[in-house]
Amino acid sequence: MRRPRPMSAVIARYMLAILVVTMLLGLALYSQVTRRILDQHAEQKSLVLAESVAANSSVRAAMAAGDGDHAVRGIAESIRAATGASYVVVIDRAGRRHSHPTEALIGEPIDEPVVALDGRNHVQVDHGILGPSANAKAPLRGPDGALIGEVSVGFTERDVSRALWAELPVLVLYTGAALLVGILASLVLARRLKRRTFGLELHDLASLLQEREAMLYGIREGVIAFDSAGRLTMANEEARRLLVLRRTAIGDPVEELVPPGRLRDLLSGDLGGQDQIVLTDTHLLVVNRMPVRVAGRDVGAVVTLRDRTELEALLRELDSVNGLTDALRAQQHEFSNRLHVLSVLVSLGESEEAMEYLSEISATSAGPAEDLRSRIAPTALAALLLAKITIAVERGILLEVTDDSRLDHPGPGPQALLTVVGNLIDNAMDAVAESAPPRTISVHLAYDDVARNILVRVTDSGPGVPPQLSEQVFQDGYTTKAPRAGVQRGLGLALVHRLVNQLGGHIEVSSGSGGATFTATLPSPTDADAGPVVSGGLR
Repeated sequence: MRRPRPMSAVIARYMLAILVVTMLLGLALYSQVTRRILDQHAEQKSLVLAESVAANSSVRAAMAAGDGDHAVRGIAESIRAATGASYVVVIDRAGRRHSHPTEALIGEPIDEPVVALDGRNHVQVDHGILGPSANAKAPLRGPDGALIGEVSVGFTERDVSRALWAELPVLVLYTGAALLVGILASLVLARRLKRRTFGLELHDLASLLQEREAMLYGIREGVIAFDSAGRLTMANEEARRLLVLRRTAIGDPVEELVPPGRLRDLLSGDLGGQDQIVLTDTHLLVVNRMPVRVAGRDVGAVVTLRDRTELEALLRELDSVNGLTDALRAQQHEFSNRLHVLSVLVSLGESEEAMEYLSEISATSAGPAEDLRSRIAPTALAALLLAKITIAVERGILLEVTDDSRLDHPGPGPQALLTVVGNLIDNAMDAVAESAPPRTISVHLAYDDVARNILVRVTDSGPGVPPQLSEQVFQDGYTTKAPRAGVQRGLGLALVHRLVNQLGGHIEVSSGSGGATFTATLPSPTDADAGPVVSGGLR
């Protein structure tokens, strides 16, 4: 297989060919223009000489006397020798020559009419005996002013060509110097291009492009690249989908791609770290940014984006199921003990006591549930609260719904309300988990008929939130807790914050001597658009 020529050699060869052709064309054009200028100069010089000879008093007197062959010949030849003209011919009215470089033609008539007898100068290219020449004819007048003939002066084309050839060495020298500079410039350009392409040849670049396209558009991860100035240079389809990028975004700085926040800081490199979690309006992303250096030079960075929305939702759902399973397992032991008591009472024949015991435990178990369902109209929300109460009991936490809680309004949507309440309770349980007993959580739910919004307030007995962190706790990825069972921390409050803001509501945190209080206000459906839930159902 024939080895491809190096890129530098190809560039140098093509540049050399272009320069040679250009220089040859320029040389030919310059020669043609110079020849035309020399012709015009010879014509003007011939006219000046012809007028000078025609104005010579000796020539005028000799021609008027009719005895001018010898005198006129000497003057004409001296002028021709001094000026370098090819010929100086003095002609009378009859067309007879009185001077000529060729002595045999003196006294001989000319072949054409004496055109200067019209009293005007004539400039032309004359095809005479000596060959083509730049010729000028001036009228010759006697002492009395009468027209007595003409003076014809010319420079042959051979003389003009000699003058042109005298100019060509300098022109060729300049052309050669320009060609040499062009060759050196092409070599420097080829070397610079090879350096900019890190020594890769054209076929290597083509192969890399094909491999890059196959790799970037064949993987499920989002991949974007930035140059050293922070401008977007590449983004595959998955990255465009996850970040909602325009097709024309290539070349835009990172500030124009995403709004201010944690995601922009990660893309720009202001925030570092591996496997950073970012919560957008629609996705939960794992972001990794890797600077790229080639040959010791910083050429930009590559960022990978993994969509963990569905996986995180499943992990959180599994965590909730595990919590419910532990709670149900504890209740199973409690119910087993109660069944043993009933079994013993029945076996002893204490039927009345067994019935009383059964009524007592039934009222104790069903009472709170019925009370909660009577005060909380959304069935799904009441079920969520009962489940959270059960899980809290298993963890040694007292979770209470305040007695003045009343909610008979559907709110902005069941899924949105469940997400807000569930995440706030989960955050409170994590906050009080490491606190000293008693560990308590209070949930207050209410609907404000005047403001037409739903109030959700969750208070815990944990360590609280310092005032300087009241905004930072709502940022995705911020957490003070250790990871648990593969569940990503720092998402619950960020998710609630995004959802509340998307619905047009408001959330804030305050701390007192007894822990932290999170208060969220959600508008009713008539005041806000109950659109899609943020993060695709992450809870």
